[in-house]
Amino acid sequence: MTGTDPAAEATVTTTEVVLPGKVEASGLRLVQRALPQPAAGQVMVRVESTAVSFAESAMRRGRYYGQPKFPFVPGYDLVGIVESAGPGVDPALVGRRVAALTKTGAWATVVLLAAAELVEVPDGIAADEAETLVVNGITAYQMLHGRAKVRGGQTVLVLGASGGVGSILVQLARQAGARVIGTASPRHHEALKALGAEPIDYRDPDLAARVRKLAPGGVDAVFDHLGGASVDLSYRLLSHTGTLVSYSIASKLDDKSPVLLSFLVLLSKLAFWNYLPTGRHASFYDIWAGAGKPGSAKREAFLIRTRTDLSHVFGLLRDGGLTAKIAARFPLAEVAAAMELSESANRTALGKIILVP
Repeated sequence: MTGTDPAAEATVTTTEVVLPGKVEASGLRLVQRALPQPAAGQVMVRVESTAVSFAESAMRRGRYYGQPKFPFVPGYDLVGIVESAGPGVDPALVGRRVAALTKTGAWATVVLLAAAELVEVPDGIAADEAETLVVNGITAYQMLHGRAKVRGGQTVLVLGASGGVGSILVQLARQAGARVIGTASPRHHEALKALGAEPIDYRDPDLAARVRKLAPGGVDAVFDHLGGASVDLSYRLLSHTGTLVSYSIASKLDDKSPVLLSFLVLLSKLAFWNYLPTGRHASFYDIWAGAGKPGSAKREAFLIRTRTDLSHVFGLLRDGGLTAKIAARFPLAEVAAAMELSESANRTALGKIILVP
């Protein structure tokens, strides 16, 4: 009879939110299953905070390009405490608060993750505050400084300025010394003014004229999450050397056309504009661009970039340069209500919707 290590065989029970197929938010299911102890290079993380984003709304409809086959556990990012570490992982990581960009799988109470893909959260930052910055902070920072290269004295237009990404874009742009025009529901205008933005009603039929009145020479950058016809307007609002950064196709969420076709149409349009003899530039931002396969040199470079940028944004939050904007908090068991709020045309709060396992 050969001996076995009881600790190696021990399992931990996790509660997960499962998306079984194309269902309404009420069709999400809570299930429990056993997790083994971490394998080599892995850690077990007790999730403290995760969130609802546009990606999950698209996945629920089967309209997120590259999503897994149903059923699966959604959840784009998380913040939690490392409870145990597998072979080859620095044991000092146990007990630390970490963040992870997951794309799927974060809507759970306990998860297994590759230790190499974690970013440590600085002391003094609460879990739900850190959660507001994981995917949204990386996205906003890389678009603003990597793609648009916004500088002091420039004017930028942020569509959906009250959202999770938009509210961080506003703060980062103001910190860079840029003037910010932001579209949002009137109920959020005072909050946007407090962040230093000049708000415009996103439903205003004269939105373009109002932007041109504020920026007669055009804006230096537009950040557009809507896609579709919106990018045409965004491009026309640019200055002669302006930059359009498109980063989602939210306007196509309930469209019946194939999602790949919607992306191809958008990408073709952006590419065509870049061939025109103007000083303008247009691009599509994807947080996973260049990620490569696990273990590859591309993945290592992607992880270094992600860790560097998120650590910088965490530092801004810790030092008071950013304010965490939390729209609402829901227990994981009330994920359906959280999604319904996220997808509501009249969001009642500004920022990110947090799920608390």
